[in-house]
Amino acid sequence: MAAYGKCFDPSGVQFGVPTFPWRFAPDGYATRRQLRARGLRPGGQPVAAQVMRRHRGRKAGVQVAYLYLIDLAKPVRPMTSRRCGALALAMLARRTCPECQVIYDYCLPTSLGMCVLCAYPDTTTPATTNANHASMRRD
Repeated sequence: MAAYGKCFDPSGVQFGVPTFPWRFAPDGYATRRQLRARGLRPGGQPVAAQVMRRHRGRKAGVQVAYLYLIDLAKPVRPMTSRRCGALALAMLARRTCPECQVIYDYCLPTSLGMCVLCAYPDTTTPATTNANHASMRRD
């Protein structure tokens, strides 16, 4: 446990919340993903603890995952027809080019903000000419 000494603070004196080494959190705590896998959500509770590990690629040198108490977690809200419809409309907006209004089978790249054909109209290859633009529709 000496190697984990910098990440071990069960009283929360050093970091403000109880801190445990990666994979050494006590029972009764879970991350958001672990709660979701059990059909639960944090439900507005504050962060109860954290797990920490060294990470050379990060600027701060550590990677942190926040933990929540499983006992205080609430069940996930059920998917209603209204929420399902709103998600479908949001996904439709991500697949529709704002320039040419073509609906594609995939989400458009956010880096371009439009379809590739509208972003690079000067690129003329046999597969991407403006004559083929209408045939690329995925209605």
